[in-house]
Amino acid sequence: MTIVVKVGGASGNGVDPVLADLAARRDYILVHGGSDAVDRLGNALGRPPEYYTSPSGVVSRRSDAAHLEVVVLALAGQVQTELVAGLARRGVRAIGLSGVDAGLVLARRKTGARAVIDGRVVHLADDLSGTVERVDGALLRSMLGGGLVPVVGPPALAASGEVVNVDADAVAAAVAGSVGASELLLLTNVRGLLRDPDDPSTLIERARPDEIDGLLAVAAGRMRKKLLAARDALRAGVPRVVIAPSKVDAPVERALAGGGTVFA
Repeated sequence: MTIVVKVGGASGNGVDPVLADLAARRDYILVHGGSDAVDRLGNALGRPPEYYTSPSGVVSRRSDAAHLEVVVLALAGQVQTELVAGLARRGVRAIGLSGVDAGLVLARRKTGARAVIDGRVVHLADDLSGTVERVDGALLRSMLGGGLVPVVGPPALAASGEVVNVDADAVAAAVAGSVGASELLLLTNVRGLLRDPDDPSTLIERARPDEIDGLLAVAAGRMRKKLLAARDALRAGVPRVVIAPSKVDAPVERALAGGGTVFA
């Protein structure tokens, strides 16, 4: 069976431990984010990142045309190349794919994106972000069957041919559903879902799928997106989702053994 491993790109993540742990395996698809790399490149190019909070409390990156260019350069360029090279150094034949390549990830552009700014809800007409609708699982399975490890990340392709930014956790959930993955591991910079984000001892170790909506109330910042991704993957038939730390020894094996927050 195939597992899908998503490694976070925010500060505090550990990419090298994840790649080292994956080196001996060939039964996985690696999905990546890269928010820290996008922020660094944007600052270097004079396009500092902007984030907004939706009325439902989800924090997202502002993706107008100028910022989307930075996302493409950082994710489909720098981050993906570094991951493929890191696997190659460990003897793994990997291939990097953005969601745009061969229409791998199709998305619907968000036309009604809204943000809470100074207490007011405003419409973001120039936002080029999207909602993941479909992943070509047959393409990914053919690569695995040919001995290649797919390394997948944003952006995605809209039906109009537009390139749109999509959330990497949502991509990971859709990838897992499309290939019938046995597990989805969301490896990040915290221990898992915490009842108190400032207290690592408040880890929620296990939760049922029907508890996720209630747990959204205790999820802060981008953890809400991970919970939404977990819910989507479970609804797509993935038996188990784990949110676990990336910056530990053997993070993949640890997550597979139940370290972190397990949804099943």
